[in-house]
Amino acid sequence: KTEYMTPANIERINKLLRCAFGQAVRWDIIAKNPFENTTLPKIKRKPREIWDAATIRKALDECKDGRLYVAINLSFACSLRIGEIVGLTWDNIHISDADIASDNAYLCVEKELVRVREDSLAVLGEEIIKKFPRTMYLEDASTVIVLKTPKTESSVRKVWMPKTVAYILREWKASQDKQKEFLGSEYLDYNLVVALPNGRPCEETVISNAFRRLKRDAQLPDVVFHSLRHSSTTYKLKLNHGDIKATQGDTGYSQADMVTKVYAHILDEDRKVNAQKFESAFYANPDSHRPNISPVISGYKQPSKSAQSIEITGFIEKSKPSQIIFLYTLLPLTA
Repeated sequence: KTEYMTPANIERINKLLRCAFGQAVRWDIIAKNPFENTTLPKIKRKPREIWDAATIRKALDECKDGRLYVAINLSFACSLRIGEIVGLTWDNIHISDADIASDNAYLCVEKELVRVREDSLAVLGEEIIKKFPRTMYLEDASTVIVLKTPKTESSVRKVWMPKTVAYILREWKASQDKQKEFLGSEYLDYNLVVALPNGRPCEETVISNAFRRLKRDAQLPDVVFHSLRHSSTTYKLKLNHGDIKATQGDTGYSQADMVTKVYAHILDEDRKVNAQKFESAFYANPDSHRPNISPVISGYKQPSKSAQSIEITGFIEKSKPSQIIFLYTLLPLTA
Protein backbone atom coordinates (compact mmCIF):
# COMPACT_ATOMS: atom_id res chain seq x y z
CA LYS A 1 0.00 0.00 0.00
CA THR A 2 1.29 3.44 -0.85
CA GLU A 3 0.75 4.74 2.68
CA TYR A 4 3.41 2.31 3.93
CA MET A 5 5.83 2.53 1.00
CA THR A 6 7.08 5.52 -0.96
CA PRO A 7 6.21 5.78 -4.66
CA ALA A 8 9.92 5.69 -5.47
CA ASN A 9 10.35 2.34 -3.72
CA ILE A 10 7.26 0.99 -5.47
CA GLU A 11 8.80 1.99 -8.79
CA ARG A 12 12.09 0.25 -7.92
CA ILE A 13 10.33 -2.96 -6.89
CA ASN A 14 8.17 -2.90 -10.01
CA LYS A 15 11.29 -2.43 -12.16
CA LEU A 16 12.95 -5.43 -10.49
CA LEU A 17 9.88 -7.64 -10.89
CA ARG A 18 9.36 -6.53 -14.49
CA CYS A 19 12.94 -7.52 -15.26
CA ALA A 20 12.61 -10.91 -13.51
CA PHE A 21 9.30 -11.81 -15.14
CA GLY A 22 10.62 -10.56 -18.48
CA GLN A 23 13.36 -13.17 -18.23
CA ALA A 24 10.72 -15.76 -17.37
CA VAL A 25 8.88 -14.86 -20.60
CA ARG A 26 12.10 -15.24 -22.61
CA TRP A 27 12.61 -18.68 -21.05
CA ASP A 28 8.99 -19.65 -21.95
CA ILE A 29 8.11 -20.22 -18.29
CA ILE A 30 5.17 -17.80 -18.54
CA ALA A 31 3.36 -16.36 -21.56
CA LYS A 32 3.02 -12.72 -20.46
CA ASN A 33 4.84 -10.35 -18.13
CA PRO A 34 2.27 -9.18 -15.53
CA PHE A 35 4.43 -6.15 -14.65
CA GLU A 36 4.79 -4.82 -18.18
CA ASN A 37 1.99 -2.22 -18.10
CA THR A 38 1.46 -1.58 -14.41
CA THR A 39 0.01 1.71 -13.18
CA LEU A 40 2.45 3.30 -10.74
CA PRO A 41 1.87 6.17 -8.30
CA LYS A 42 3.26 9.51 -9.38
CA ILE A 43 6.67 10.41 -8.05
CA LYS A 44 7.49 13.97 -7.12
CA ARG A 45 11.08 14.15 -8.30
CA LYS A 46 13.27 16.72 -6.61
CA PRO A 47 16.08 18.32 -8.60
CA ARG A 48 19.42 16.72 -7.70
CA GLU A 49 21.76 18.99 -5.77
CA ILE A 50 24.84 19.65 -7.89
CA TRP A 51 27.96 21.78 -7.79
CA ASP A 52 28.39 24.69 -10.14
CA ALA A 53 31.61 25.30 -12.06
CA ALA A 54 33.05 27.61 -9.37
CA THR A 55 32.55 24.97 -6.67
CA ILE A 56 34.18 22.29 -8.81
CA ARG A 57 37.18 24.59 -9.38
CA LYS A 58 37.47 25.05 -5.62
CA ALA A 59 37.24 21.29 -5.07
CA LEU A 60 40.04 20.66 -7.57
CA ASP A 61 42.18 23.38 -5.97
CA GLU A 62 41.70 21.82 -2.53
CA CYS A 63 42.13 18.19 -3.67
CA LYS A 64 45.38 16.59 -2.53
CA ASP A 65 44.51 13.02 -3.56
CA GLY A 66 45.87 12.40 -7.07
CA ARG A 67 43.52 9.49 -7.76
CA LEU A 68 40.46 11.53 -6.73
CA TYR A 69 41.73 14.53 -8.72
CA VAL A 70 41.81 12.43 -11.90
CA ALA A 71 38.38 10.94 -11.14
CA ILE A 72 36.76 14.36 -10.62
CA ASN A 73 38.14 15.65 -13.92
CA LEU A 74 36.95 12.57 -15.81
CA SER A 75 33.50 12.78 -14.29
CA PHE A 76 33.03 16.49 -14.93
CA ALA A 77 34.83 16.96 -18.27
CA CYS A 78 33.90 13.60 -19.83
CA SER A 79 30.54 12.87 -18.11
CA LEU A 80 31.68 9.43 -16.93
CA ARG A 81 29.96 7.29 -14.32
CA ILE A 82 32.12 6.25 -11.38
CA GLY A 83 32.11 2.59 -12.48
CA GLU A 84 33.28 3.67 -15.93
CA ILE A 85 36.10 5.75 -14.43
CA VAL A 86 37.55 2.96 -12.31
CA GLY A 87 37.06 0.54 -15.22
CA LEU A 88 39.16 2.57 -17.69
CA THR A 89 42.35 0.98 -18.94
CA TRP A 90 45.20 2.82 -20.63
CA ASP A 91 44.42 1.28 -24.01
CA ASN A 92 41.12 3.25 -23.84
CA ILE A 93 43.02 6.56 -23.54
CA HIS A 94 44.24 8.35 -26.67
CA ILE A 95 46.42 11.30 -25.68
CA SER A 96 49.39 11.26 -28.05
CA ASP A 97 51.08 14.51 -29.10
CA ALA A 98 49.27 14.36 -32.43
CA ASP A 99 45.91 13.77 -30.73
CA ILE A 100 46.34 16.74 -28.41
CA ALA A 101 47.72 19.05 -31.11
CA SER A 102 44.73 18.36 -33.37
CA ASP A 103 42.17 18.63 -30.53
CA ASN A 104 41.44 14.95 -31.01
CA ALA A 105 42.33 13.59 -27.57
CA TYR A 106 39.63 11.14 -26.53
CA LEU A 107 38.78 8.09 -24.46
CA CYS A 108 36.62 5.05 -25.19
CA VAL A 109 34.13 3.72 -22.65
CA GLU A 110 33.92 -0.03 -23.21
CA LYS A 111 33.71 -1.51 -19.74
CA GLU A 112 32.92 -0.83 -16.10
CA LEU A 113 34.35 -2.14 -12.85
CA VAL A 114 31.86 -3.63 -10.37
CA ARG A 115 31.70 -6.08 -7.51
CA VAL A 116 29.29 -8.96 -8.12
CA ARG A 117 28.30 -12.17 -6.39
CA GLU A 118 30.44 -15.03 -7.59
CA ASP A 119 27.42 -17.24 -8.12
CA SER A 120 26.10 -14.71 -10.66
CA LEU A 121 29.14 -15.03 -12.96
CA ALA A 122 27.56 -17.87 -14.90
CA VAL A 123 24.46 -15.78 -15.54
CA LEU A 124 26.48 -12.77 -16.66
CA GLY A 125 28.43 -15.00 -19.05
CA GLU A 126 29.97 -13.08 -21.93
CA GLU A 127 29.42 -9.74 -20.16
CA ILE A 128 32.42 -10.52 -17.95
CA ILE A 129 35.66 -9.26 -19.49
CA LYS A 130 38.00 -9.98 -16.58
CA LYS A 131 37.72 -11.43 -13.10
CA PHE A 132 40.25 -10.11 -10.59
CA PRO A 133 41.76 -12.45 -7.99
CA ARG A 134 40.75 -11.89 -4.40
CA THR A 135 43.15 -10.50 -1.83
CA MET A 136 44.28 -12.81 0.96
CA TYR A 137 41.96 -11.32 3.60
CA LEU A 138 38.91 -11.76 1.33
CA GLU A 139 39.48 -15.35 0.22
CA ASP A 140 36.22 -16.51 1.81
CA ALA A 141 34.10 -13.65 0.42
CA SER A 142 31.08 -14.44 -1.72
CA THR A 143 31.72 -11.51 -4.07
CA VAL A 144 34.40 -10.73 -6.61
CA ILE A 145 35.56 -7.64 -8.56
CA VAL A 146 35.13 -7.84 -12.33
CA LEU A 147 35.43 -5.78 -15.47
CA LYS A 148 32.25 -6.17 -17.48
CA THR A 149 30.56 -4.62 -20.48
CA PRO A 150 28.29 -1.63 -19.75
CA LYS A 151 24.59 -2.20 -19.11
CA THR A 152 23.38 -0.59 -22.34
CA GLU A 153 24.77 -0.33 -25.86
CA SER A 154 24.60 3.48 -25.70
CA SER A 155 27.00 3.42 -22.74
CA VAL A 156 29.73 2.18 -25.09
CA ARG A 157 30.93 5.47 -26.51
CA LYS A 158 33.77 7.72 -27.56
CA VAL A 159 34.23 10.92 -25.54
CA TRP A 160 36.53 13.76 -26.57
CA MET A 161 38.36 15.47 -23.73
CA PRO A 162 39.76 18.99 -23.24
CA LYS A 163 43.51 19.38 -23.67
CA THR A 164 43.98 20.12 -19.98
CA VAL A 165 42.42 16.77 -19.03
CA ALA A 166 44.69 15.04 -21.56
CA TYR A 167 47.76 16.60 -19.90
CA ILE A 168 46.44 15.67 -16.45
CA LEU A 169 46.18 12.04 -17.59
CA ARG A 170 49.71 12.19 -18.99
CA GLU A 171 51.08 13.39 -15.66
CA TRP A 172 49.08 10.73 -13.86
CA LYS A 173 50.49 8.01 -16.16
CA ALA A 174 54.03 9.24 -15.49
CA SER A 175 53.51 9.10 -11.71
CA GLN A 176 51.95 5.64 -12.04
CA ASP A 177 54.97 4.41 -14.04
CA LYS A 178 57.29 5.65 -11.28
CA GLN A 179 55.19 3.73 -8.75
CA LYS A 180 55.52 0.58 -10.87
CA GLU A 181 59.28 1.01 -11.03
CA PHE A 182 59.51 1.55 -7.28
CA LEU A 183 57.42 -1.52 -6.35
CA GLY A 184 58.82 -3.75 -9.06
CA SER A 185 57.26 -7.23 -9.06
CA GLU A 186 54.99 -6.30 -6.15
CA TYR A 187 53.01 -4.00 -8.43
CA LEU A 188 50.02 -5.82 -9.92
CA ASP A 189 49.75 -4.30 -13.36
CA TYR A 190 46.22 -4.60 -14.75
CA ASN A 191 46.70 -1.52 -16.96
CA LEU A 192 44.02 0.36 -15.00
CA VAL A 193 43.99 4.16 -15.23
CA VAL A 194 42.61 4.63 -11.72
CA ALA A 195 44.12 1.97 -9.50
CA LEU A 196 45.28 1.45 -5.93
CA PRO A 197 48.96 2.18 -5.14
CA ASN A 198 49.82 -1.50 -5.70
CA GLY A 199 47.96 -1.64 -9.02
CA ARG A 200 44.90 -3.50 -7.78
CA PRO A 201 41.42 -2.35 -8.87
CA CYS A 202 40.08 0.76 -7.16
CA GLU A 203 36.47 0.21 -6.17
CA GLU A 204 33.79 2.89 -6.16
CA THR A 205 33.82 3.05 -2.36
CA VAL A 206 37.46 4.18 -2.37
CA ILE A 207 36.61 7.17 -4.58
CA SER A 208 33.41 7.93 -2.64
CA ASN A 209 35.23 7.90 0.71
CA ALA A 210 37.99 10.18 -0.62
CA PHE A 211 35.32 12.50 -2.04
CA ARG A 212 33.58 12.61 1.35
CA ARG A 213 36.83 13.62 3.07
CA LEU A 214 37.42 16.34 0.48
CA LYS A 215 33.96 17.82 1.12
CA ARG A 216 34.58 17.81 4.85
CA ASP A 217 38.08 19.30 4.76
CA ALA A 218 37.27 21.96 2.13
CA GLN A 219 33.83 22.68 3.62
CA LEU A 220 32.08 22.07 0.31
CA PRO A 221 28.33 21.55 -0.22
CA ASP A 222 27.22 17.99 0.48
CA VAL A 223 26.63 16.16 -2.80
CA VAL A 224 27.36 12.61 -3.94
CA PHE A 225 30.15 11.89 -6.43
CA HIS A 226 27.63 10.93 -9.11
CA SER A 227 26.30 14.51 -9.03
CA LEU A 228 29.49 15.61 -10.84
CA ARG A 229 28.13 13.81 -13.90
CA HIS A 230 24.96 15.89 -13.63
CA SER A 231 27.08 19.03 -13.23
CA SER A 232 28.87 17.99 -16.41
CA THR A 233 25.64 17.57 -18.36
CA THR A 234 24.29 20.88 -17.09
CA TYR A 235 27.50 22.73 -17.99
CA LYS A 236 27.68 21.21 -21.48
CA LEU A 237 24.05 22.08 -22.22
CA LYS A 238 24.82 25.69 -21.34
CA LEU A 239 27.97 25.74 -23.44
CA ASN A 240 26.36 24.20 -26.53
CA HIS A 241 23.06 26.09 -26.12
CA GLY A 242 20.92 23.02 -25.57
CA ASP A 243 22.43 20.62 -28.13
CA ILE A 244 20.74 17.53 -26.72
CA LYS A 245 22.15 14.97 -29.16
CA ALA A 246 25.77 16.03 -28.59
CA THR A 247 25.27 15.97 -24.82
CA GLN A 248 23.51 12.61 -24.99
CA GLY A 249 26.48 11.17 -26.88
CA ASP A 250 28.91 12.17 -24.11
CA THR A 251 26.73 10.98 -21.25
CA GLY A 252 25.75 7.63 -22.76
CA TYR A 253 22.04 8.06 -22.07
CA SER A 254 20.07 5.60 -24.17
CA GLN A 255 17.40 8.14 -25.14
CA ALA A 256 17.50 11.88 -25.76
CA ASP A 257 14.36 12.46 -23.70
CA MET A 258 16.31 11.36 -20.61
CA VAL A 259 18.37 14.52 -21.06
CA THR A 260 15.33 16.74 -21.60
CA LYS A 261 13.48 15.35 -18.57
CA VAL A 262 16.36 15.57 -16.11
CA TYR A 263 17.73 18.89 -17.34
CA ALA A 264 14.54 20.64 -18.48
CA HIS A 265 15.27 23.62 -16.20
CA ILE A 266 18.53 24.27 -18.08
CA LEU A 267 16.80 24.08 -21.46
CA ASP A 268 14.12 26.47 -20.18
CA GLU A 269 16.83 29.07 -19.56
CA ASP A 270 17.82 28.87 -23.23
CA ARG A 271 14.17 29.17 -24.24
CA LYS A 272 13.98 32.40 -22.25
CA VAL A 273 16.99 33.63 -24.20
CA ASN A 274 15.12 32.76 -27.41
CA ALA A 275 12.28 35.08 -26.38
CA GLN A 276 14.73 37.86 -25.57
CA LYS A 277 16.46 37.47 -28.94
CA PHE A 278 13.08 37.48 -30.73
CA GLU A 279 12.16 40.69 -28.90
CA SER A 280 15.35 42.47 -29.93
CA ALA A 281 15.26 41.18 -33.51
CA PHE A 282 11.59 41.64 -34.41
CA TYR A 283 10.10 44.03 -31.89
CA ALA A 284 13.08 46.41 -31.66
CA ASN A 285 10.85 49.31 -32.85
CA PRO A 286 7.60 48.91 -30.86
CA ASP A 287 5.67 51.61 -32.74
CA SER A 288 6.12 49.92 -36.12
CA HIS A 289 4.57 46.67 -34.92
CA ARG A 290 1.79 47.83 -32.59
CA PRO A 291 -1.70 47.84 -34.18
CA ASN A 292 -4.67 49.90 -33.03
CA ILE A 293 -6.28 47.43 -30.65
CA SER A 294 -9.12 49.65 -29.36
CA PRO A 295 -12.49 48.00 -30.13
CA VAL A 296 -14.27 50.05 -32.80
CA ILE A 297 -17.63 49.25 -34.40
CA SER A 298 -18.11 50.25 -38.00
CA GLY A 299 -20.23 53.37 -38.31
CA TYR A 300 -19.77 54.32 -34.65
CA LYS A 301 -18.59 57.90 -34.11
CA GLN A 302 -16.95 58.42 -30.74
CA PRO A 303 -18.52 61.46 -28.98
CA SER A 304 -16.58 64.11 -27.10
CA LYS A 305 -15.81 63.58 -23.39
CA SER A 306 -18.41 66.15 -22.25
CA ALA A 307 -21.08 64.61 -24.43
CA GLN A 308 -20.10 61.17 -23.15
CA SER A 309 -20.74 62.10 -19.52
CA ILE A 310 -24.19 63.58 -20.28
CA GLU A 311 -25.28 60.69 -22.45
CA ILE A 312 -23.99 58.04 -20.02
CA THR A 313 -25.85 59.58 -17.06
CA GLY A 314 -29.16 59.50 -18.94
CA PHE A 315 -28.49 56.07 -20.35
CA ILE A 316 -27.76 54.50 -16.93
CA GLU A 317 -31.05 55.81 -15.50
CA LYS A 318 -33.17 53.93 -18.05
CA SER A 319 -31.01 50.97 -19.12
CA LYS A 320 -30.65 47.37 -18.08
CA PRO A 321 -27.36 46.12 -16.57
CA SER A 322 -26.52 44.11 -19.71
CA GLN A 323 -26.87 47.24 -21.84
CA ILE A 324 -24.57 49.16 -19.50
CA ILE A 325 -21.89 46.47 -19.84
CA PHE A 326 -22.18 46.63 -23.63
CA LEU A 327 -21.76 50.40 -23.49
CA TYR A 328 -18.48 50.13 -21.62
CA THR A 329 -17.09 47.85 -24.34
CA LEU A 330 -17.54 50.75 -26.78
CA LEU A 331 -15.83 53.38 -24.67
CA PRO A 332 -12.08 54.08 -24.74
CA LEU A 333 -9.96 52.41 -22.04
CA THR A 334 -8.54 55.68 -20.68
CA ALA A 335 -10.37 58.61 -19.13
